[in-house]
Amino acid sequence: MPKIRERPGAPAAATRLVATNRRARHDYTIGETLEAGIVLVGAEVKSVREGKVTLQDSYAAIKDGEAWLYSMRISPYAQANRFNLDSDRPRKLLLHRREIDRLLGKLEQKGQTLVPLSVYIKGGRVKVELGLATGKRQYDKRQAIAARETRREIERALSGRE
Repeated sequence: MPKIRERPGAPAAATRLVATNRRARHDYTIGETLEAGIVLVGAEVKSVREGKVTLQDSYAAIKDGEAWLYSMRISPYAQANRFNLDSDRPRKLLLHRREIDRLLGKLEQKGQTLVPLSVYIKGGRVKVELGLATGKRQYDKRQAIAARETRREIERALSGRE
């Protein structure tokens, strides 16, 4: 995550992880990451604070010069009754113009996509960590699994010796 300049003497912003997209790290090779704010309406923030967020199969795209997050599910807040909105609606991401332009240039390259990696609350605001990703092929996944298993075996052998 990028460093954030804070006011001198201001307390550090507390960060609380709400949801992660574990599937994204399995299916994609993540290049660079960036932080974006997200526009939420009504009781969606309360639902996010309760952790009722699902990032599975969600993705971000740039449409008409704006960044949007699609297929992120925020379950309805129980106490909001009729004021709940569609839980799967597209949500606008808050990025600077130069960040959107830079991302647009990178997304035009073949095989690049923008994937949400996590949702967290930072300083009272809901943020999304986005990753510029390239899809893994089946043999890449097999190699990653084999490397992970050999690393575990080495750790087991070393811990058993001590």
